[in-house]
Amino acid sequence: MKAAVKQRKKANGATGLSDRTSDMILAVICVVILFIIAYPLYYVLIASVSNPYDVYAGKTFFLPSEFTLDGYKAVFADSSIVTGYLNTIKYTVVGTVFSVVMIYLTAYPLSNKELPGRKFLSIFFIITMYFGGGLIPTYLIVKDTGLIGNMWALFLPGGVAVGNMIIVRNFFENSIPKEMIEAAEIDGASKWTTFIKIVVPLSRSIMAVMVVFSMVAYWNDWFTAMIYLPEPDTHPLPLVLRNILIKSSASASQASTISGGYAELNKLTELVKFASMIVAAVPMLIIYPFVQKYFEKGFMAGAVKG
Repeated sequence: MKAAVKQRKKANGATGLSDRTSDMILAVICVVILFIIAYPLYYVLIASVSNPYDVYAGKTFFLPSEFTLDGYKAVFADSSIVTGYLNTIKYTVVGTVFSVVMIYLTAYPLSNKELPGRKFLSIFFIITMYFGGGLIPTYLIVKDTGLIGNMWALFLPGGVAVGNMIIVRNFFENSIPKEMIEAAEIDGASKWTTFIKIVVPLSRSIMAVMVVFSMVAYWNDWFTAMIYLPEPDTHPLPLVLRNILIKSSASASQASTISGGYAELNKLTELVKFASMIVAAVPMLIIYPFVQKYFEKGFMAGAVKG
C-alpha cells in the first residue's frame, strides 16, 4: 500500500514538473510572438521621435535617438488635423452603426434554413465577393445618385460586408438555440420582437467583432473619401495626414524656405511620416482593449461552418 502511494506521488510529481515545463515553454513562445507583433509599432513610435538619419542608419532599436517632437509639431500645426479627426470620428461612428445594422438585418434571415430562396440569396451575396463592376462604374452610379460630396457615399456602395455577414450568419445558426426562438414565437412574440429582444442580446460577442472590423475599416479608409469627397473640410484624418505628408515632401522650392535647406526638410518629412502613422493608429489601439474580451469568443463562434 505504501509503495503504491509513493509511486502515485512520484507520478504526480513528474506530471507537475512536465506541466510547469510546458507552461514555461508556452510563456516563452507567447513572449516571442508578442515581441514580433508589437515591436514594429514600437519601432515606428520611437522612430517618430528620433533623428531619421539614425533610424535609417540602424542606430535606433529600443530607445529614441536625439529625441525630438518636430514631426508631431509639424502634423498638428496644420489646422486641418482637428477637422480631420472630427470627420473621421463622425464617419467611423455612423459607418459602423450602419454597417453592423445592415449585417444583422441580412444575416439573421439567411440563418433561417426555412427561408424561401435562401440558397439563391446566399449565392447572390457570395458572387459580389468575387466580382465587381470596378471603380469607374461605381463612381458613375454614386454620381448619378447625387452622393458626390455626401458622406453617405462612404457607406452605401459597400453597405453589407459579405464576409462579415457570413460570419454573423454562422453565429446565428450555431450559437443561438432554435428552441428559444420557437418558444418566444409560441408565446406570441413577433419575428421582429424575437430578433430585438432575444437574438441581439445573445449575440453581443459577435457584434463586438463586427464593430471592431467596421471601425478599423472606416477609420483607415482614405481612398473612398479621396474619390467621393472633393471638399477639403470633409476629408477624414487618413486623407488629411496623406495631404500633410505630400506637402512636406522635399522639393527645391520648399527647401529654400527652411533653415538647413534640403537636408533639414528631408529630415522633417521623414519625421512627419512616422508621426502620421502613430497619430492615425493610437485611437484604435485605445479602443481595442475594451472589446478584446468579446473578440476571440465571437470570432471563433461565428467562424464555425454551419
